[in-house]
Amino acid sequence: MAYLLLLGAIVLEVIGTSLLRSTEGFTRLWPTVACLLAYVAAFLLLSRIVQELPIGVTYALWSGIGTLLIVTVGVTLLGDPFTWRAGVGIGLIVAGVVVLNLGGAH
Repeated sequence: MAYLLLLGAIVLEVIGTSLLRSTEGFTRLWPTVACLLAYVAAFLLLSRIVQELPIGVTYALWSGIGTLLIVTVGVTLLGDPFTWRAGVGIGLIVAGVVVLNLGGAH
């Protein structure tokens, strides 16, 4: 159950991050409200998750999966460029998360 909540928290954080550009520096009301609500909900879930899962594993999954998802959203929906260096960097992050989880950190 904790891993499903973590996935929900990651998705909410990615939604909040995806909305940052549309807030125009927090000057547009509704995109700002949506962005902040997504972040608050994500951190509320995260605060519950760390009661069940080790914080190191939780944060590794949060940052690794979140990075992968936000890059995907940026490239596919927001027009961000994707370079081979970005691909290598994301691959290394994902590999680190996998090694941490396989290494018995939880």
